[in-house]
Amino acid sequence: MLKIDQESSSKKQGEIRYLTPLNISTAVQKKYCRFKRSGIKYIDYKDTDFLMSFINDQGKILPRRITGTSLKYQRKVSVAVKRARHLALLPYVADLVKG
Repeated sequence: MLKIDQESSSKKQGEIRYLTPLNISTAVQKKYCRFKRSGIKYIDYKDTDFLMSFINDQGKILPRRITGTSLKYQRKVSVAVKRARHLALLPYVADLVKG
């Protein structure tokens, strides 16, 4: 009888332990627009090294929610990337561009 009470009490403690919130710091740093912070007004399409930070491994333009840029500068980045692609400074589609 004593063994059954101990098992039931350990189950209750186990359930309570999982129901309490974990003390893990899940605070995410606030994204910021690097162009506003640095004061950059013009995005040069000839600077391919800088534009590569806005392109993933497949050559696609990264979205705002990942890069943290504002809408105004995201449009300028996309235009600059497209101009660089047109002049063959950046590839349209590639396997492991950064790799």
